[in-house]
Amino acid sequence: MTVETETLPAGTRRSREAGRPARRLRLASWAPLAVLVLLCGLITLINPNFLSTGNFVRIAQTAMIPLVLGLGATFVILMGSIDLSVEGVLALGAVLTCMLVANGANANDLGLIGIAIVLATGAGIGFINGLVHVRLKIPSFMVTLGMWFVAAGIANALLGGLAVRITDPMIRGLAINRALGLPWGVWVALTALGIAFVIQNYTRLGRYMYALGGGEEVAALSNIPIARVRILVFTLAGVFYALGGVLAAAQLGLGNAQIGQGRLFMAITAVVVGGTALSGGEGGVLQTLVGVLIVAVLLNGMVLMGISPSIQQAVQGLMIIVAVAISIDRKRLRIVK
Repeated sequence: MTVETETLPAGTRRSREAGRPARRLRLASWAPLAVLVLLCGLITLINPNFLSTGNFVRIAQTAMIPLVLGLGATFVILMGSIDLSVEGVLALGAVLTCMLVANGANANDLGLIGIAIVLATGAGIGFINGLVHVRLKIPSFMVTLGMWFVAAGIANALLGGLAVRITDPMIRGLAINRALGLPWGVWVALTALGIAFVIQNYTRLGRYMYALGGGEEVAALSNIPIARVRILVFTLAGVFYALGGVLAAAQLGLGNAQIGQGRLFMAITAVVVGGTALSGGEGGVLQTLVGVLIVAVLLNGMVLMGISPSIQQAVQGLMIIVAVAISIDRKRLRIVK
């Protein structure tokens, strides 16, 4: 019996083989969104109250601060670095916010000028992170880890362990007042997302971030100012973290040095779960939005199902391990450190 086989030209076989990874990459990019839809459907089957308008507002309020923090972390991760100063910058931003706007501890009432000072402070911390990282050639995670404690220490020193109540109606309005059914703070977070999207996709800085994450040696050969880009990205990330501090202070109605606890883990989890690769060069702010929603919906669903906080924390830890395991391209890794 003779079996006829189709013989393909070598070039055709190579093109088909090259096309398979591209198709897998496109499918993988849609996986987080599919997980979000599946998660929403599963929680709805268990508890139909998930689909109520009030619950959607709660999810939006839960997601707004992680989204703003995640935007800054996304930019840093896209270029292959990591920023651990999130909690310190957020705490300092919240403390400065409560001290510069109308409050119950002093006579300051700077309003928007106070917010501008807070954002400038975040930018300054980010600038120092980038400058020390680039000029002294210290790994980014070590520099930003140190700056986390520096910023948190300054926040503690400013308040001495106390909490200051905010009386400024504009700042409180970010959490209380609503537009189209959502708190103002949610709209501020969405505006930050829009700005981040424009920076990422329509500016030279955005293109350079991807280039650095794809390979710093190649970027250097392309005459990309690597040091300047790194410093700018860390500076920009500091602004987003400080904005997260403003929103956190508005949400609680006060500022204290412990307000940032746990924020780093949720921000990085959202970025990774959304599909941004820790190795850099892949992902983006829209993926981070999906990741934030996955984390917020999961937490909300576990509350609706009556799952204890300790189990919720364990699920989050498991989720980030699985997300990193899925996102890593093992063919590019020769050594795992």
